Amino acid sequence: MAFIENRVGDCVFMTSSLLSSRHMFTTRLGGVSEGVYESWNLGENRGDDLACVRENFRRAGALMGTDADGFVITKQVHGTEVRIASDADRHTVGEAVPYAADGLVTARSGLALMVFIADCVPVLLEDAQAGVIAAVHCGWRSSVGDILGVAVRKMCALGAEPSRICAAIGESIGACCFETDADVPEAVENYLSGDTAGLIFPQPDGKFKVDLRGANRRRLLSLGLRPENIDVSDECTMCSRQKYWSHRATNGVRGTQAATIILP
Repeated sequence: MAFIENRVGDCVFMTSSLLSSRHMFTTRLGGVSEGVYESWNLGENRGDDLACVRENFRRAGALMGTDADGFVITKQVHGTEVRIASDADRHTVGEAVPYAADGLVTARSGLALMVFIADCVPVLLEDAQAGVIAAVHCGWRSSVGDILGVAVRKMCALGAEPSRICAAIGESIGACCFETDADVPEAVENYLSGDTAGLIFPQPDGKFKVDLRGANRRRLLSLGLRPENIDVSDECTMCSRQKYWSHRATNGVRGTQAATIILP
């Protein structure tokens, strides 16, 4: 299992060898936006020219086998709501999203699920046998609220089995750069019932560094996923800011990349 860098035309994106459904973790490389949004910005509410965002969505759609208005997106609020998506949820670029959720699940073929990221952990899930997929936005608050537990339960309600689910945990801020106060490691300790060896690193100044990708991998294992069915990116969005947008590195002045998956 491995993450693979792909280039199609100008677009650079990552895929995981574990997932059989078409999917991608986009980068900031390959779109038409300019300035602080250069270039493949998929965020509609950051201040970018909407015509550029639509073209960026069109390019994403071309790679995913859909069109610019073929994605299901969410109003992400760092919560634990996971929505079971239907065809009626397809988003028209430029229109308001009528619901808040930080995860999406579907068993519908041809429906592209998308979550947005710029440091938080993106997780794509697939039970290919059952024909069930999910896209989950795992910021630290959503993570410790157990959004992955919610997503896996909703996948299972549609016929998935944890032992068959494959997970790709994409690029995010790494333990090298995710410096926090004590509230985050305390919440992670509670989230994982104390199973945090190798995930929390006290710093000399009283701060902590936290491996949030590792924490979410550990939660997936406790939910019944097999170790060989979990792929974890080793890229840090803050370290690799020429390739990815990092909310911390830009103080929030940035574009947005995405993780997306679609059933054949």
